Amino acid sequence: MRAVTWQGKEKMEVTTVSDPIIQEPTDMIIQITATAICGSDLHLYHHGSAVLEKDYVVGHEPMGIVVETGKEVKKVKKGDRVVIPFNISCGHCHFCTHDMESQCDNSNPNPDVDYGGLFGFGKVNGNYPGGQAEYLRVPFADTSSFVVPESNLPDEKVLFLSDIVPTAWWSVENSQVKPGDTVIVLGSGPVGLLAQKFAKMKGAERVIAVDCIAHRIEHSAKTEGVETFNFMEADKPGKALKELTNGGADVVIDCVGMDGVESKTSEKLLNTLSPQMGTIAPLKTAIECVKKFGTVQMTGVYLSPAAFFPLNELFSRNVVLKSGQAPVVHLMPKLYDMISNDVFDPTEIITHVLPLEKASEAYQMFDEKADHNIKTILKP
Repeated sequence: MRAVTWQGKEKMEVTTVSDPIIQEPTDMIIQITATAICGSDLHLYHHGSAVLEKDYVVGHEPMGIVVETGKEVKKVKKGDRVVIPFNISCGHCHFCTHDMESQCDNSNPNPDVDYGGLFGFGKVNGNYPGGQAEYLRVPFADTSSFVVPESNLPDEKVLFLSDIVPTAWWSVENSQVKPGDTVIVLGSGPVGLLAQKFAKMKGAERVIAVDCIAHRIEHSAKTEGVETFNFMEADKPGKALKELTNGGADVVIDCVGMDGVESKTSEKLLNTLSPQMGTIAPLKTAIECVKKFGTVQMTGVYLSPAAFFPLNELFSRNVVLKSGQAPVVHLMPKLYDMISNDVFDPTEIITHVLPLEKASEAYQMFDEKADHNIKTILKP
């Protein structure tokens, strides 16, 4: 089959790889009809050597049609249309049965780590080749999938249930945004835009989108109706945002992660002398502009230890830091109902739909924010 594979720093290529096969009786194989490039994939694009080997199939936002099931698969059948969540869950461990599926005890056999498995993130994350491909093996098929009810909703409407819609929803819920709150969202990429939308839906009085890319800032203002702040126009963005919010925001949601704009040249040097990769500038900004006793939600991906992390600021100002991979499986039915009832439209963020074979160009475009790109769907 054809699939997007990691070939080194800033090098994703479509190559021919072996078709997936049933390995366990709880597996299924799907033929992918749509898949997407996620901001998390850019972390692999730049820093994939931390978790990937050459030729590894990437991608964790797929959907498609079931073409084969293992003998122990009971709830999903051949021909079903399914969306596959990015985190893999067995369905019966403590974490899966308590709506914490991202920390499934049984989906990541790697003995060196203690967290759940992920599609497309290499052996350290369970060794599950990803979904930017023609076919995908799905383990624990009955729980690591959402069967789309018979409807006329196109793939574009439901595909994002795989990750970014529940991730943004969970970020707002987990940070406990309340009516009347001031919320700062760092990043106006796909997750950031959705988090802005959901924060307003929760009743936030002020939502401020922070970015430096003109078309993304414009999208926040036009589509989400939020205040905007270009952090490149401030010498000290964190301090400026704190002043703008009269002492800090109740909640700051960092949807940027390690591939944000590095704060200083010294950070590049630091990355050569320590285990840190990328930047922690967004997280530092979040801590600077949240109010005392406020909450910082760390949703953007950080794949390495952080040097000079401002732990003292968290402690001395009673700041709550929440973080991690969203447990998306249990959220998918609720969010599907919201989409089908037109409570919100996830397709607002789609700017490009391309064939899978153009994935290499799509990654470069996404990384460079070219052609007003925000979210790209790939179709085999």
